[in-house]
Amino acid sequence: MNNFFRGLIAAWGAKKLGGGCFSTIIIFIIIWVLLGKCNQQSQAGVQPVRTKVAHSQ
Repeated sequence: MNNFFRGLIAAWGAKKLGGGCFSTIIIFIIIWVLLGKCNQQSQAGVQPVRTKVAHSQ
């Protein structure tokens, strides 16, 4: 996930769930980290495709 969209989603969630200044910052950090972990798990399942290249001599 792009960091820009990750930040937008985390900011929106923190705004909706946060009550005060400190709790909003904490919620933003928690959502940011969780979105980062979701991104790592989705990329971990993707295997690079290996192709054979014929060398001409």
